[in-house]
Amino acid sequence: MSIRGTISGSGPGAPVGVPVLDAAATTRCRRRVHLDHDPAAGDSPRALPDPAIEQRRADAREHRAHIATALAADQPQAWHSVPEEGTSRERARRTEELVAAGAGLIGGAVLPLDRAGRRGSAELLVRVPGGYLPVVVVRHRITDPGTGALTAPLATPFPAAARPDTERKVRSQPRDLLRLAHLLRMLQSAGWAPEDAGLGGVIGLDADVVVWHDLRAGHWPGERSTLGEYDERFADRAAVALAAATGAAPLAEPSRILECRRCPWWPTCEAVLEERRDVSLVVRGDTATALKEIGVGTVDELAALDPAHEPVPMPGMPFADAVALARARLRGLAVVRRVPQVPVLRADVEVDVDMESFGESGAYMWGVQLSYPGGIRPGDAPEGYRAFATWDPVPTPDEGRSFGEFWTWLSGIRAAAAASGRTFAAYCYNEQAENRWLLSSAQRFSGMPGVPPVAQVQEFIAADTWVDLFAVVNEWFLCAQGKGLKKIAPVAGFTWRDPEAGGENSMRWYRDAVGMDGAEPDAAQRERLIGYNTDDVLATKALREWMTGAALTEVPLASEL
Repeated sequence: MSIRGTISGSGPGAPVGVPVLDAAATTRCRRRVHLDHDPAAGDSPRALPDPAIEQRRADAREHRAHIATALAADQPQAWHSVPEEGTSRERARRTEELVAAGAGLIGGAVLPLDRAGRRGSAELLVRVPGGYLPVVVVRHRITDPGTGALTAPLATPFPAAARPDTERKVRSQPRDLLRLAHLLRMLQSAGWAPEDAGLGGVIGLDADVVVWHDLRAGHWPGERSTLGEYDERFADRAAVALAAATGAAPLAEPSRILECRRCPWWPTCEAVLEERRDVSLVVRGDTATALKEIGVGTVDELAALDPAHEPVPMPGMPFADAVALARARLRGLAVVRRVPQVPVLRADVEVDVDMESFGESGAYMWGVQLSYPGGIRPGDAPEGYRAFATWDPVPTPDEGRSFGEFWTWLSGIRAAAAASGRTFAAYCYNEQAENRWLLSSAQRFSGMPGVPPVAQVQEFIAADTWVDLFAVVNEWFLCAQGKGLKKIAPVAGFTWRDPEAGGENSMRWYRDAVGMDGAEPDAAQRERLIGYNTDDVLATKALREWMTGAALTEVPLASEL
C-alpha cells in the first residue's frame, strides 16, 4: 500500500501561537472555546465536576474495549492496537509505525498534530486502497428501524463490505459526523488518506455493524456537505481561540443557550449575564439573538415592550410570551398562567407512572402511584405506590419480566375501572421517555408473560387517558426558570426527600445497586432509587392536583403582568 507524505511520529505540529483544537470544539459554544483558550480565565469560577461524567467516560471505555476485543477476534491478522500507555507523542509515533507497515486495522490510533492546530485520536483506522479511513466508537444509538443506512458487519468493518441496510436507517448524530470530518482532515494532513477520501464510519451501542457515512454528501441546511460544515466551523472556532489566546478583542460574548446547562464555564458566564441583566436569561438561543440584533439586550428592555407589537419576527416563541417571561423574571416568578383555568383530565381512578432507565441499556423500573379521587370501593386494589423492577444489570431478559408484571397490573386497574363504570386516567411527566420504553419493551420482549403486543401499547399511548403533564405545562404556563419536573413541582409545594435526587445521580446509584463494577450489589442504593422514583410519581400527582385546585389562582396570569 502506498501512503503519500508519511510524517514523523510527532507530526509537523501546529506553528507557534496556533491554538490546538480537538473535534469537540466544532460543536461547542463559541464562548466556551474562548474561555478554554483565554489565559486570563484561569481563575474564573467553574461548575463543580459532574459525578456522572466520569461514569459515562468509564462506560465508554468499557464499550470501546468490548469492540476492540471483538475486532481482534474476528480479524486477527489485520488487527493491531496502539497501547493506551505512553504520551500522545509516543502513541502517535506507534500509530505511524503501524501505518507505514500497512496494518489492516489500527485500534486506538493517535494522529499527528497538524499545522492547522488539529489534534485527535480515532478508535479505529481502517485500511483501504490508497490510505486509511477513520471509524469512531460511540456509546449511543446510531440507527433507527428503517432502511437505507450503509452498513458493514462488525466482523468485516471495511467499506468494501458495506451494503444498503434493509432494517436500519441513519439516526442523525451531528457530533459524530463532525468528529469524523475532523479525523479525515487530520489523515489528509498527515498524508495517510486516499486521494478521494470522503467516508467515515461509526460503531454504536448495538455494536454489530459499522455505519459508513459519505462526508461529502449534504447533511446540513442548504445540503451543505459534512466536510463543508466542518471546515467552516473549525475555521470559526480557530479564530475565536486565537483571539482569546493573544488577548485580542473577543469574537464571542456570553449568551445563554441549551449547552449552558452542562458547561463547566456556566458560573462565569452566568455572573456576567446577571450583571448585564442579559435578555438571554429569559429567552435563549436564536430568540435572544434576534432581540439583540434590534437593540433589545436586557430583560428590562424586553419587559418594557408592548406585547401586542412584535418588533421583529421571533423564532422559538410568540413575542407576547417573551415579554411576559421577562416581566415574570423581574417579579421573581417561576411560572405564570396563560389562562384562568388549566384543562387537565381527571378521573375516578388515577395512576401516576414514572420509568427509570439506565442510559440506552434498558428500563429497569416502572413506578406507579394508584389513587381513587372518586372514592374507594370494595375489592379495589390498594392505593399507594409500588415499583416493578429488575436488579439484574440491563439489558437483561429479566427486564421483560418486570415490564410484563407492570403492564399486567396497569391493565388490571384499567379493566377494573371500566367494569365498575368508572373513568380512568394515567399520568406521566414528559411522555417521550415513557413511550419510548413502552414500545421498545413490547418489541424486545414479545412473547414473554404479560408483555403486550406492540399494537396494544400504541393504542394506550394514543388514548386521551394517557396524559403528559409536561405538555400541559408547556401549553398553559410560561416558565421563567425551566419546565423540568424538579423546577415546576416545587411551585406546587412538592419537595424531594433526597437532596441529590436527579437523573444523572441516579445513574451512579444504579451502578452500585446492581454491582456493575464488580462490587457486591448495594441494597441501600436500591432503596434510594425506589425512594427517588416514589418522589417522582408523587411529584407528578402533586402537580396535577395543584393545577386543578384552588391554589392555582395564586399564580398570576400573564395578561396581568
